[in-house]
Amino acid sequence: MKLRFVNANLVVKLKTFYRERTAMFFTIAFPIILILVFGTIFLERDTLNLELYVQDLDHTHASAQFVKALQVNGNFKLIEVDPASDAREYAKSHRLNLILVIPKDFENLLHQRVDLATPTSVILTYINDPSSTSVKTKIEYLNTEFAGMNQRMSGKPPFYRTEETSILNRKYRFIEFFIPGVIAMAVMTASLFGTVNTNTELLQKGIIRKLSTTPITRTDWILSNILYQFTLAIISTMAMLLVSYLVFHVDLQINFWILVFILLDVFAFVGIGMILTRFVQEAQSAVAAANAISFPMMFLAGSFFPIEMMPGFLQTFAKLLPLYYVNEGLRASMVFGDNLAALRYAAIIGIFAAVVFALGLIATKWEEGK
Repeated sequence: MKLRFVNANLVVKLKTFYRERTAMFFTIAFPIILILVFGTIFLERDTLNLELYVQDLDHTHASAQFVKALQVNGNFKLIEVDPASDAREYAKSHRLNLILVIPKDFENLLHQRVDLATPTSVILTYINDPSSTSVKTKIEYLNTEFAGMNQRMSGKPPFYRTEETSILNRKYRFIEFFIPGVIAMAVMTASLFGTVNTNTELLQKGIIRKLSTTPITRTDWILSNILYQFTLAIISTMAMLLVSYLVFHVDLQINFWILVFILLDVFAFVGIGMILTRFVQEAQSAVAAANAISFPMMFLAGSFFPIEMMPGFLQTFAKLLPLYYVNEGLRASMVFGDNLAALRYAAIIGIFAAVVFALGLIATKWEEGK
């Protein structure tokens, strides 16, 4: 081993990396951006402020103090629900995932417990939507807070007890909300990176320019790529669903909406891939740019954890991401069978896909080798 050759080769590679500013940016700056973004998301509990709807049926001084303690100690942003409303119907009509109901006899039970030393308990009810990926987190925070209150009261049995009432007509499991998000994410990744990898390789080898001299048209070539990515997405989705049914016995609805959202997912991210390879033609830089797009989208679009756990500005940003609407559309169709919601999400992602794919078509110019 000759160190001068190793050193010379290392210097050449470092100089090449320095000259390729795009790769340098995504190699150094992109991880820092991720740290900043996810460091903001995964804040300490003391800095979190989750929305919590509360229906106080007792409407006494004791229940008001209890609500105030939740707001201060639990870092919840509390919103009152009219005591005259049916909490379950209110949650359904306002699309809420959790309402905490304080019972009517709250103050009397607390008085018996504190002043009369009677071992009473109060039942606090969680009116919840188990289909929401964030509701479990809210309930865990509330249970932790109630456990602390019970400990401070230092009595047995515990004063604060809870029970859950679902607003849905059937019970769902988390895996059934997780699978659609994984399908959307997998199709996005395959379509984006498949397009970027193929296009940059053909560009660097000069094959795209040569294609302009062959009988195949640009439209034929792009259409064949779309069909290829769509075929792979169908195979991948079938494999994921098969495993999900066999291993986890999921209860998901298989309908035409799955094909619709997979096709729109493919068009959207193939379009993005074509745009990327128009402006970032080196393979290393193009892949880095694709990573910069796909990784934040995986985590910010609600595929793996609820966007409600994010700060407000990131929730707004998440709803600008195309993958968010593919996730929600697949869940609306596969889990709830909500055709109207699926249609709404399909329209949004459809418009986005049409725009970026059209831009990708314009960006793909064979004559320039681009």
